[in-house]
Amino acid sequence: MTRQVKQLDRVIIRFAGDSGDGMQLTGDRFTQDTAAFGNDLSTLPNFPAEIRAPAGTMAGVSSFQVHFADHDILTPGDAPDVLVAMNPAALRANLGDVPRGATIIVDTHDFSARNLAKAGYTENPLTNGTLTQFRVHAVDLTTLTVEAVKEFGLTRKDASRAKNMFALGLLSWMYGRPTEPTTEFLTTRFGAKPTLRDANVTAFRTGWNFGETTEAFAVTYEIKPAAMPSGRYRNVTGNAALAFGLIAAGQQSGLPVFLGSYPITPASDILHELSKHKRFGVTTFQAEDEIAGVGAALGAAFGGALGVTTTSGPGVCLKSETLGLAVMLELPLLVCDIQRGGPSTGLPTKTEQSDLLQAMFGRNGEAPLPIVAPRSPADCFDATLEAVRIAVTYRTPVMLLSDGSLANGSEPWLLPDVADLAPIDPDFATAPNARADDGGGSFLPYLRDEDTLARPWAVPGTPGLMNRVGGLEKADRTGDISYDPDNHDLMVRTRQAKVDVIARSLPPTEVDDPGAELGRGARMLVVGWGSTYGAIGAAVRRVRRDRRQVAQVHLRHLNPLPPDLGEILARYDRVVVPEMNLGQLALLLRGRYLVDALSHTQVSGMPFKAAPLADVLRGHLRQLDGQPAVQHSERHPAAGVPA
Repeated sequence: MTRQVKQLDRVIIRFAGDSGDGMQLTGDRFTQDTAAFGNDLSTLPNFPAEIRAPAGTMAGVSSFQVHFADHDILTPGDAPDVLVAMNPAALRANLGDVPRGATIIVDTHDFSARNLAKAGYTENPLTNGTLTQFRVHAVDLTTLTVEAVKEFGLTRKDASRAKNMFALGLLSWMYGRPTEPTTEFLTTRFGAKPTLRDANVTAFRTGWNFGETTEAFAVTYEIKPAAMPSGRYRNVTGNAALAFGLIAAGQQSGLPVFLGSYPITPASDILHELSKHKRFGVTTFQAEDEIAGVGAALGAAFGGALGVTTTSGPGVCLKSETLGLAVMLELPLLVCDIQRGGPSTGLPTKTEQSDLLQAMFGRNGEAPLPIVAPRSPADCFDATLEAVRIAVTYRTPVMLLSDGSLANGSEPWLLPDVADLAPIDPDFATAPNARADDGGGSFLPYLRDEDTLARPWAVPGTPGLMNRVGGLEKADRTGDISYDPDNHDLMVRTRQAKVDVIARSLPPTEVDDPGAELGRGARMLVVGWGSTYGAIGAAVRRVRRDRRQVAQVHLRHLNPLPPDLGEILARYDRVVVPEMNLGQLALLLRGRYLVDALSHTQVSGMPFKAAPLADVLRGHLRQLDGQPAVQHSERHPAAGVPA
């Protein structure tokens, strides 16, 4: 039969099923094949909050969304153009996000009365007219898979587990994805189990052939590769990029990397990745709890290593006392907080930006530390290098604030040239530093560098550099125990000044305001941090397509804030701060700069969508024009609009 090939500039596909249906693997394989094809892409895995929710229930639905295009994109997309639903619960959980006219591919096998009831349906949506506004392909994927692999002698239960590969093959055919990478992946993954290997490869190829031979799919789609800077790329998640950043930091500083970590979602993948790279001088220690993890990392820093601990918000609470000790000791320590929905353990797999104030103030007394936040999965690499630079140069613990959407999301990463990575000099103390009037020939552990206010980093056992450090307040320069009020005041102010002086090393803040150079700058500035970068950027693009002016600033350094930020904020009549919390950065900006920073907040456990955020920005622009703000509606993205 003759098939129509339709050219598209972008597509959003969401795979959804029970948490045992392999949707994350399916989405990841489709993503890897798409990356190999050369499209720009962004992904959004979405896991159940429970470890193993009851099969077939709404609580157990797992999904993976991938947005890929022939041009630069910033987000995983607002709404799927294609939904692949493997059971009734997956259909019901995701149907509200699917725009009219989208394609839905449904595995009909589990649409029994019992499974419909478990998903909360009183009628079968495939037959009662619920889906008339969509292009629905109802296919018994499970039965087709079982029939395709019956020659391998698997039980029906084991055979049906390959249905995700059938669905992957079908979608790969529909969108012209290369098949060789997945075939090679399955061959390697199941190399020790030939029967499972052959069954999964057969299911994948059968799904492809089904699309090729059935009359149900009359159209295939082509999305050409994106024009991207030349170089070598790989697809990378935020957690993997962060782990690679730690390895690179160890190499650039010459320091052994020590990770002391207690497993916690969504940070555990960093521990898993680093444990594979011992050849780069990496030591990983899975501690018995959060307190032991950070204590071991701080001990490693005292011994002259790059001490790192990874966690999420609940773990930061437990680590706070040791972080206070790290501030007093003034040792380099990197704390990677992969933020999740909170407080406590309610939403371990969901995302938020709710730990900013905890990072700023979550220790007793005055215990300031620098804060750095990556903006995308690939940017986790560069942000990690920057955080380590600050920690080592200024002798201070540093908080790196990533989050669940960055940790699990992925995008193409242009591999850096190692020769371009800046060195990080630990500048260990090797000789006594006391001047003649200090007694000469002795070592003063708190005699500071005039530019950075950093104290010397002396590795224990270095001849002539024996000194005292500890948790009690210490005397300036000598490190001796001190109860003197004036000395305490001096040391507290000095530790704050050391964080403040980091601002001198920060580059000028990038302001995206296209009309500014022509003297027609925007009246409104949108300020963001962390993972909101993509959604804010996509929303700003949409507003500019309306020929409205809006400027954007995205902050990497949150403590200290960039030295030019106050002057930038003062240029604009309105400052809007979208955050996945209740307005934490806006609170800091209002307090620091006395600017009327207006919050737009969301704490749903999911990232911002570009279209509703663009509507919010349009409402603010109307108010600046003296018009009433229109209540925004959640609109789905129009075809061809980058998001």
